[in-house]
Amino acid sequence: MTDVPSPEPDLSEAFKGAFRQHPAGVAILTADPGDGPVALTVSSLISVSAAPPTVAFSLSEGSTSSAPLLRAETLVIHLLRRQDRPLADLCATKGADRFGPGVRWDRLPGGEPFYMGVANWFQARILHRFPVAGATLVVAELMAGQVDRSEAGHKESLVYLDRRWHGLHPAPEPMSDPAA
Repeated sequence: MTDVPSPEPDLSEAFKGAFRQHPAGVAILTADPGDGPVALTVSSLISVSAAPPTVAFSLSEGSTSSAPLLRAETLVIHLLRRQDRPLADLCATKGADRFGPGVRWDRLPGGEPFYMGVANWFQARILHRFPVAGATLVVAELMAGQVDRSEAGHKESLVYLDRRWHGLHPAPEPMSDPAA
């Protein structure tokens, strides 16, 4: 009989430790619920469906940007590359002026704020908001967007791991098995 490992005594600490070792892509969400633009860096963006294109993300109750984002009906999702790290830092810094002088941003025809230098972004409509302990899970359908389809574009993704930013590089090809 195989020994079954004992579960971690503090599941919350085990969860945090495991997810610090689980890399996630980095995105910025921008919106304007009617009282001014708001932006937030997230690493919780996931794809839900390709037809229609649908995503989900989590917004923490602890973030001052979450409440205004949740009031918005539409938003822009920016998928970040390594070169976008300063913008990721800006939108992750509490109290920072995310739309101040020197920040390159504009508005889409629908009024949503977006960062002009980010190559991959999507305009989205919020479909559902699901309150969960300490957060809200948001489901949004993509309506329009812009994608960098160059070879280098997808290899330069910005990744968050162990509370730090990282670049993404392809893993080396496995060595062939000489016995095969």
